[in-house]
Amino acid sequence: MIDAIIRFSVAQRLLVLLMVTIMVSAGLYSLRSLPIDAVPDVTNVQVQVLTAAPSLAPLEIERQITFPVEVAMSGLPDVEEIRSVSKFGLSAVTVVFDESVDTYFARSLVLERLSQAREQIPESIGSPEMGPISTGLGEIYQYELKAAPDSGYDATSLRTIQDWSVRRQLLGVSGVTEVNSFGGYEKQYQIRLEPARLQSYGLSIRDVLEAVVRNNANVGGAYIESGAEQYLLRGIGLVNSTEDIASIVVKTGPEGVPVYVRDLGDVVTGATVRQGAVTADGEGEIVAGIAMMLKGENTRTVVERVKERVEQVMKTLPKGVELIPFYDRTELVDRTIGTVVTNLIEGAVLVIIVLILLLGNWRGAVLVATIIPLSMLFAAICMKILGVSGNLMSLGALDFGLIVDGAVVMVENTVRRRAGAQHAGSKTAPERTILDACVEVGRPVVFAVAIIMIVYLPILSLTGIEGKMFKPMALTVVFALAGSLILSLTYVPAAMTWLLRGHVSETESFLIRIAKRWYETSLPVVMKHRLTALGMAVVLFVASATIFPFLGSEFIPRLDEGSLAVQVQQLPSVSSLPVGQDDHRGRESAHELSGGHEGRLEDRSRGSCDRSDEHRLQRSLHRVETARRVDDDPRQG
Repeated sequence: MIDAIIRFSVAQRLLVLLMVTIMVSAGLYSLRSLPIDAVPDVTNVQVQVLTAAPSLAPLEIERQITFPVEVAMSGLPDVEEIRSVSKFGLSAVTVVFDESVDTYFARSLVLERLSQAREQIPESIGSPEMGPISTGLGEIYQYELKAAPDSGYDATSLRTIQDWSVRRQLLGVSGVTEVNSFGGYEKQYQIRLEPARLQSYGLSIRDVLEAVVRNNANVGGAYIESGAEQYLLRGIGLVNSTEDIASIVVKTGPEGVPVYVRDLGDVVTGATVRQGAVTADGEGEIVAGIAMMLKGENTRTVVERVKERVEQVMKTLPKGVELIPFYDRTELVDRTIGTVVTNLIEGAVLVIIVLILLLGNWRGAVLVATIIPLSMLFAAICMKILGVSGNLMSLGALDFGLIVDGAVVMVENTVRRRAGAQHAGSKTAPERTILDACVEVGRPVVFAVAIIMIVYLPILSLTGIEGKMFKPMALTVVFALAGSLILSLTYVPAAMTWLLRGHVSETESFLIRIAKRWYETSLPVVMKHRLTALGMAVVLFVASATIFPFLGSEFIPRLDEGSLAVQVQQLPSVSSLPVGQDDHRGRESAHELSGGHEGRLEDRSRGSCDRSDEHRLQRSLHRVETARRVDDDPRQG
C-alpha cells in the first residue's frame, strides 16, 4: 500500500499539488477560526445550583436550602461528586458529572430535580436556579462604570445603570452567557414601619405586605368599539415612586376613612443588604461588571463582539458616565500566543538552517522546510474538526525536528540516488530514479514516524485535570506527525520530480567533513582502550542517575506574560463593609456578635471579673468562634 501511494503521487503529481493547495486553504481557514486561549480549560462537567436567600445566616442556608438541594441531586446518573458552599445569603451546590456526559444533558438532568428541591424549600426563603454555562476561564472582560465628580451620579445610580442598561445590552452578545454586577448599591424602595402605628390601627406587617402586592400590578380588561376603532381597557397600578407606595390604601376604617402606607411609617429609597464592595486605585468604591463566556466559545471572537457592543453601549450612557475596561482576556491570549509563535518561528528557522548545512543540497533543504508549515496547517484542520483549542500546551509542544524526519530521509536518499545515477552516466529517467528512491525508504519512514506517534498515545488515556491539560498537546503532536507522514509519502515525491530534475550533486557540508575527521581520529583510540571507554560511560550514567532526582520538575510550563492575579484571604468574620459611612455598622455588629463584653474583657485583665461574667464571656466567645467556622465551612456547623 505504501508503494502504491508513492507511485500514485509521482504519476499524478499535478493532482497531488492541487490537493495540497486545497489543504493549505482549509488549514488557513481552520487556523483563523480555531479557539485560542492562554491555557487549556481544565474545568470538569459541572452544573451549579444557586439560591439567593437575603439575610439568612450560613447555618440556616445549610439546613433549609443546601441540604434539600443536595438530597434532590443525589442519585442522578454519572454523578462523580456533589459539593456545596453555604454563605451569608447564598447557597451554591455544584454537581460534577463524568467527563463523557454532555454539558447540556447534565443541565437537563439537574433541571428535572430542581422541582423536587423547590418543594422542600420554604417559598418565602428563595428559589434555586441553575448557574450560567461557563467555566473557570469564563471571565473574559471586566469593566468599570465611572461618573464624573460633577455629574451627580452616586454608587446607587451607577449600579442601576449597570443592571438595567449596560448588563442587558451585553447579554445580547453571541457567546456571552452571563454578565455579573459588582459594587454599588442595588436601588430599593423601602417601607420603614413603626410598630406603635401598626398596633394603633390593629394591623400587622403581613397586612401591609399584602396590600402593597395587590396594589402594584397592571390589569387588562376588554375593549370598547368606537366606530372603526378599538379602545383597550387597562387598569394601571404599577408604582413608579415612593409617593405611589405611600398612597396605597392598607385598609378602610369603620367610618370609611382610609389608612395609607404613609400613616404607618416612612417610604424611602434605600439599598438592599450587600456583602462586600469593589474599590479601585485606592480612590473609593466603584461599580464593575464581568462578562462571562459561554463554554466552548472562541475567546478572541467573543471578546471582539463584546468590544463592538461596548462601543454601542457607550453612546447610550448618560452624560458624565463612562465605561472603562480594566481586564481584557485577549491581551493575555495575544501575549501567550505571541510567545508560542515566536518560539515556533525560531525553531523553524533553526531547523531550516541545520537542514541546509547538513543536507548539502539547498533545493532539498527548502523542500523539507516546507513540511513544517504544511504539517501545522494539517494539524489545524484536525484540531478544528475535533474541537481541540490552540494554547500554550498544544501549540508549544510541537517539535519540528520530529516533524521533518520522514521528509529528510526521503530527500536525502533521493539526492543520493540521483547524484549516483548522474555520476554513473545512467540513462534512466529522473522520475524513475526518484520513484525508486522513495519506494526504497517508504516503509522505514512509515515505521519510524509511527513509532514516534505511538509514544504519545498513552497520554490520550489520561483523565480528569491531567487529561484536559495534556490531551490537547498529544493530539496536536499526533496530528502534525500524521500530516508530515502523509506529505512525505505524497507531496515530497511529487515535488521532487520538478525540483531534482536537473543536475544534482551530493556534496558533504563542511560540518560533516569536520565531524568525519574527528571521528576517524578518535575511533582507533576508543577501540584500543575499550574498557576505559566503557568505564567512563558507566560513570557518566551513574552520575546522571544520581543528579536527576535533584533537578526539580514542574507540572506545566511557567506562564509569565505580564498579568498579575492577586488573591487575598481573610477570616470569615472580617467585615467587608467599606471604610466610611458603613464602618460604624460594622463596629456595632461586631459588638453585638461578641455579646457586648469588651468591658468585661478589660476588667478581667485587671483581675476584677467575677466567675459568672467569666462563664458568660466564654460562652459568648464560643458562639463567635462557631459563627466563624460556620461561615468558613458550613458543614462544621
